[in-house]
Amino acid sequence: MTDQAGFVIRGEADTRLPSRLFSLCQARSSLDNANILDSRTIHLRQSRPPGAGVATPMMFLAIRSACTAVPTHFEFDAFIRCLPMDHSPNLAATKLWADLASDPRVRVAENEIAGAKVLDFGVQETGSIRAGLMLAQSCMGDLGHVSITPCDESRFAVGNLVTVRTDAPLTGCLGCQYAGWPVQSEDYFAMGSGPMRLLRGKEPVLLDLELTDVQTDSACGILESDKLPTPSAIESIANDCGISAGSLTLGVAPSTSLAGSIQIVARSVETAMHKLDDLEFDVRRVISAIGSAPLPPPAKKGNTIGGIGRTNDAMLYGARVTLWVDCEDESIESILMKIPSCASPDHGRPFEKIFADYNHDFYQVDPSLFSPAVVVIHNLCSGRTFSAGHIVTEILRESFGT
Repeated sequence: MTDQAGFVIRGEADTRLPSRLFSLCQARSSLDNANILDSRTIHLRQSRPPGAGVATPMMFLAIRSACTAVPTHFEFDAFIRCLPMDHSPNLAATKLWADLASDPRVRVAENEIAGAKVLDFGVQETGSIRAGLMLAQSCMGDLGHVSITPCDESRFAVGNLVTVRTDAPLTGCLGCQYAGWPVQSEDYFAMGSGPMRLLRGKEPVLLDLELTDVQTDSACGILESDKLPTPSAIESIANDCGISAGSLTLGVAPSTSLAGSIQIVARSVETAMHKLDDLEFDVRRVISAIGSAPLPPPAKKGNTIGGIGRTNDAMLYGARVTLWVDCEDESIESILMKIPSCASPDHGRPFEKIFADYNHDFYQVDPSLFSPAVVVIHNLCSGRTFSAGHIVTEILRESFGT
């Protein structure tokens, strides 16, 4: 099965669709199908071999160029989600873990709890680097690529970065990766993330952006916890997703584990996207993104607050995110200095100390703090680049103990 990326061109209500637009779009971006959806909308599709990825900025610009070459009242309105037409984030994430536990080198154990498949990435198992990368990629619904790369230790306090790139930041980051589900039952609590959120819905960000996964009746999710879920938690998650427990796959890792640390630090783009959404920027205008953050040494097992502190500091004081957007420059200029973490009055101390001041209640912490240290924005519309924020090496060293 081939993947397909989609775009939409919309015109004014009484505008006729010019045939030249079809041929120009096809010639400039290798599109193989163009359908009239209604009196003013063209749906363009591009098929590619499996694994070739989703639509890129170059394809985006080619279609925009085709639109502007035709003298009409049409405006290019990207179907920014750019998901492969047959891509189910839940099915893709589940597939990534299919044989993971059978490889002893990965150090992941598979359990069955109340009928659900539960993979232990670091609760009772040791986990591994590969386990962390697979956990992070599944958390994005396989809509991004996660890797570990070397970095300047004198600047980042450690020698490696967790780097993530995606051409589907809307669904991959806000739809899947964001830890927006407080999973709670009578005897269990964890922060839930991953594509299972698309089936549950309920969260304002999912409802407002109409993010969902309609092509599956199975769910895959990640729980940040130092305990495996109880039967009551499994029942609650399955019910919220509208599936049976037998169709549920979960990965569990605490912030103090190697895999858990990698998965959390892989959220650099997601934190930027979430901050943009909070600032009422149209996040559908973000076409592609790449981000990196230092991989801290895991805190001592059982020291959950320490683990939360180090992984958050990696983001607040060490993360750098680059976004490719298509919008008016004014939309960027009006919020630019509010995007990085330094915009918050709480910025400037290790997160563990900040967290303690708020009695370890995330909801009391200034929400503007949760953002990358540095944000760079390339505007595909104007050709201009904007940047804000800075890396704070001293706090990284204090937090990481390096």
